[in-house]
Amino acid sequence: MYVCICKAVTDRQIRGAIRQGADTLSELQAQLPVATGCGCCRGSVLRLLAEERESATVADDAGLAAFA
Repeated sequence: MYVCICKAVTDRQIRGAIRQGADTLSELQAQLPVATGCGCCRGSVLRLLAEERESATVADDAGLAAFA
């Protein structure tokens, strides 16, 4: 789904960039032209960042539990 209509950036592109190490809005913007037009998508982009961080934390915790 398109998150940034101005620059035609999708949630898949954003999630991919986050999974490859982009950890802040600035880092995402260095890779993708997201939230650089009108800015209406900024909240959605920040939400995706938070969701991916949460997913990574849950996955890390599950991995650690396997060794406990």
